[in-house]
Amino acid sequence: MRRFFQNNGGLLLVAAALLAAVLALGSYILGFDPLAAALEALATPFRAASAAVTNWAQDQYDRAFRYEELAAENEALRQQVAQLQKDAIAGQDAQRENQRMKDLLGLHDERPELQYRDAAVVRRASSNWSSDLTIDRGTSGGVEVNDCVIDQYGHLIGVITQADWNSSVVTTILDPTLELGGRVARTDESAILEGDFTLMLQGLTRLSFLSEEAQLVTGDQVTTSGLGGVYPPGLVVGTVRTLCVEEDGISRYAQVEPAADIAGVQYVYVIVDYGK
Repeated sequence: MRRFFQNNGGLLLVAAALLAAVLALGSYILGFDPLAAALEALATPFRAASAAVTNWAQDQYDRAFRYEELAAENEALRQQVAQLQKDAIAGQDAQRENQRMKDLLGLHDERPELQYRDAAVVRRASSNWSSDLTIDRGTSGGVEVNDCVIDQYGHLIGVITQADWNSSVVTTILDPTLELGGRVARTDESAILEGDFTLMLQGLTRLSFLSEEAQLVTGDQVTTSGLGGVYPPGLVVGTVRTLCVEEDGISRYAQVEPAADIAGVQYVYVIVDYGK
């Protein structure tokens, strides 16, 4: 080997010089630096590893130091959404209340002699043997026993049968214990409105003691008669659904479908004076 370098050393030096010259010339002409390229190739894996470590460290920082900030922002957003929902509900309630007031004003124009007290339904009867409502208006608000209760359209719901200081019980027209004078608007036929256990479960009441000459048809409007002076006349009760014959085969009665939504009503109006 030593003899090889001794015999060929000059040639090797010349070859190395030529190779260096060629590389230098190529680098100059092509703009390519072999050494830099080699260093770049060696450095690329280290740069990728460094970037991965940096990203991991940033994620850990965000988790450790920004968690509370993000949680606070999420809580603030939840509160904003909750407030928007409350505002929407309040707006819907206000809209419904405005409509009720408009309907009541229309009723007042038709029946200016009636004076009202508004109330909300706070409880409904849970028994199959009765039909009553409890409202949040009592004697402190001018409500008395035998006051009629209507919806915003003037449809009869029932009668106050118990009045306490700040609440009252309304026995509805479906209840079997309630009786009051009724009248068929088309024929001026007078009879007795009374509840019935069987019909109550169907959401119906009855108009009893009709005369043999009564000519009722489905859809006839039934109102209060006002006979006896206890209840105001002309309050809409409902419409005739079916004309029936009693078990004796002689007497007749009519099934009446209430005009008021007794099962779903939420706000009512108590007639505290009707100008009698």
